[in-house]
Amino acid sequence: MKAFEYYKVTSTSQAISLLAKHQEKAAILAGGSDLLGMMKDRLEGPKLKMPQYLIDIKGIKDLNYIKEQKTGLKIGATTTLSEIVSSDLIAKKFPLLAQAANQVAVPQIRNVGTLAGNLCQRPRCWYFRRALFKDCLRKGGGNCYASNGENQYHAIIGGGNCYIVYPSDMAPALTALNAKVEIATSKGNKMVPIEQFYIRPEKNILRENILTPQEMIVGVEIPNPVANSKCIYLKLKERQAFDFAIVSVAVNLIFKNNIVADSRIVFGGIAPYPFRATKAEAALKGKGVKDTTAAVCRAATDGVQPMSKNGYKVDAAKGILEEALSLLT
Repeated sequence: MKAFEYYKVTSTSQAISLLAKHQEKAAILAGGSDLLGMMKDRLEGPKLKMPQYLIDIKGIKDLNYIKEQKTGLKIGATTTLSEIVSSDLIAKKFPLLAQAANQVAVPQIRNVGTLAGNLCQRPRCWYFRRALFKDCLRKGGGNCYASNGENQYHAIIGGGNCYIVYPSDMAPALTALNAKVEIATSKGNKMVPIEQFYIRPEKNILRENILTPQEMIVGVEIPNPVANSKCIYLKLKERQAFDFAIVSVAVNLIFKNNIVADSRIVFGGIAPYPFRATKAEAALKGKGVKDTTAAVCRAATDGVQPMSKNGYKVDAAKGILEEALSLLT
């Protein structure tokens, strides 16, 4: 690991000031399970450099909270995944969120891993994650080694010219819950729907989200659940003890007289961003679940473009969605 300067801050304003000062050379440190691993591995490329300044925000007490309010729930950026799993409030009103948090890694990592860190982690691609492949597109190089290489865990939709998959468990769950991300900037805080937080490869090959070097997540806001709604989070992984998702799905259905009035279906593990299956939602709207499950699962994978070794993910996505729908009826 290369040498770096370490700052421990106690306020968001201090963190933003340091980010503004050091720009791309700085990084936010909270749990550190993703960032420190990348720094130890010295992952660099033409436009990927490891940070020279780490800004530790764990000392900002105002960022660690789970608060119920009239309009819904707010969770601070440094709230750990274990705290989300153990919250009675979340288990009662937002079980989907607790289910997703409980699927992240192992208890030791959930004890240090934070909500914001899970939302801002870098992608899982063994070419991006290996120091040997400095010419990787996501590092600012000119090649996507996955397109003709070992691509069994890569994207089957939305890849464009970069076939990473976004690894977060919390992002699909929060998207299904119609959450917003609160971002601190030098001009004050702003709220952004989580669907607008992530960036597709064709828009910016180097980044996964809209955060500028002078910004940081300070919290997430989730609206109150709609009456007669049911939700679930399921995750298919290779190692059952702990692993990143081969495919995951977050489903949030709103019923009216046993008919689906509205829904949000969001996949993880199949795209470079949390993939909202709007075609599947349209196929389900105004219908009963049991009568339309097959059509909904087909619609969810309409337009997928699997590569040489990951075609199995198409059937996996259909299967996990079918299971989720059956558990909600």
